[in-house]
Amino acid sequence: MAFDGITVAAVVKELRENLLGGRIYKIAQPESDELLLTIKTADGGQKRLFLSAGASLPLIYLTEANKQSPMTAPGFCMLLRKHLQNGRITDITQPGLERIVRIHIEHLDEMGDLCKKTLVVEIMGKHSNIIFINEDNKIIDSIKHISGMVSSVREVLPGRDYFIPLTQDKADPLTTTYESFKSLITDKSMPVFKALYSSYTGLSPVIANEICAEGRVDGDSSTAVFRETPDGEAQLMQLFEAFDSVMKRVKEGNFKPVIVYENGAPAEFAALPLLSFSGDNRTEFISISALLEQYYAQKNQITRVRQKSSDLRRIVQTALERNIKKYDLQVKQMQDTEKKDKYKVYGELLNTYGYNVAPGAKSMEALNYYTDEVITIPLDPLLSASENAKKYFEKYGKLKRTYEALSTLTLEVKEEIDHLESIQTALDIALLEEDLTQIREELIESSYIRRKGGAKKVKVTSRPFHYISSDGFHIYVGKNNYQNDELTFKFATGNDWWFHAKGIPGSHVVVKTNGEELPDTTFEEAARLAAYYSKGRDQEKVEVDYLQKKNVKKPNGSKPGFVVYYTNYSMMIDTDISKIRQL
Repeated sequence: MAFDGITVAAVVKELRENLLGGRIYKIAQPESDELLLTIKTADGGQKRLFLSAGASLPLIYLTEANKQSPMTAPGFCMLLRKHLQNGRITDITQPGLERIVRIHIEHLDEMGDLCKKTLVVEIMGKHSNIIFINEDNKIIDSIKHISGMVSSVREVLPGRDYFIPLTQDKADPLTTTYESFKSLITDKSMPVFKALYSSYTGLSPVIANEICAEGRVDGDSSTAVFRETPDGEAQLMQLFEAFDSVMKRVKEGNFKPVIVYENGAPAEFAALPLLSFSGDNRTEFISISALLEQYYAQKNQITRVRQKSSDLRRIVQTALERNIKKYDLQVKQMQDTEKKDKYKVYGELLNTYGYNVAPGAKSMEALNYYTDEVITIPLDPLLSASENAKKYFEKYGKLKRTYEALSTLTLEVKEEIDHLESIQTALDIALLEEDLTQIREELIESSYIRRKGGAKKVKVTSRPFHYISSDGFHIYVGKNNYQNDELTFKFATGNDWWFHAKGIPGSHVVVKTNGEELPDTTFEEAARLAAYYSKGRDQEKVEVDYLQKKNVKKPNGSKPGFVVYYTNYSMMIDTDISKIRQL
């Protein structure tokens, strides 16, 4: 994912089509690094332009949404209102393929004279900024002040000259020739796709890979292939033709914005079709602004859920670490109790053959009638044979009691570890804030979180994931343990099929059969969902158990989401759910 120079070119084209000739009606600064401009367009309509210089999320796009502004406008906002209120947008440009948008504005000053100003939006990651300059290229002000103590490359302060920092020696892809392309690419020793984006301004790794795919060149192969193979020159020419074709589309404004999804989540976007990705994983947009708004809204939602779940993750992780330490100690103690049967045999043999032991002996050899072998029994020389036997029986009794106690305790602690790991998996699955409600409630019920005094249970609005198989069967996936129990024991009927990743925490997956036989494709798709929504989602393949729901049982008093079954089928399946339609 990258807001690269080609994406900026698509944004500039869209802004020019919508905003040229428009007048700036309102200027707001909702956040310290954001601007929202309301523009009365030349055709009498109204558009909102959102600008962000956030280090983690620099953006520029048209939007329908409004944002609440602070009661008192920040100084930068007041300055823009003074100079640009009712100013007319005369041009919107992009220098080369840089990640920079220049909004050229003319307005009347206090004396009624026509003045020209430029609002420069730099989309450059942590170096992003919104800079206001006059017609002499002097900085009037900026949304972020950058002093010489912060950057040795360029100061961004009122009164300084504005210039684009040449921090990297990259060529302009819009003006390149085959000879310069050949020189830049073949002089490097690195993967081809990396040579592309490191040589030219405005190219992201995604676009570089797209150019390689279009030119039928392996992007991961070394640039040495162009120098050292017989058909290297021909391959380089193919790559250049693909490169040139992409640049022609950019110059002509022939953009086709697209988002690529991986397992239902937005993974990449670009202003070009990204044909190197599967068509089933791509969603096309008619507007780059609509793409950016949706993409970052979905990304923001996931980030917000991750942030809101951080306290729950910390609680679960702390409890999990504590229980794992306890379990490891108990297992070690259990291993120590394995000696108990040996001590019992020593005591029995001493009672049987002890009359032969001489006073003060340090050991005794005796025939073990259980194994028909002669063994040596260590003795305390200060004790008699019967007293040594009594001592061994006491050791046996103590270890036996320890074993019996630990047999129960280790099972309880292991169940608690499994339970906490299942909650951890549910936190990984959560996509919406309401998905966290039931998880928090489960932690309260399990005494990991204290319910605030007088607080009532929060109304649950989260529902299981709902998919439909290629054959038209409805598949439901629980998001947490409470949903798993409800899905399996209240929603599913006896002949519905039930799926779960084998031996690891994960979601219950139910396929509604409506009394019909399930095709193999539906079995495989349901198994993929069970594999993906489990702790094993990052593995290439996961073993999944499946059986009819009527054979799934819940033991009395067991933890939420815990079930048992004894007769089942199994399959190894991958975790790719990108082709399964979600409703």
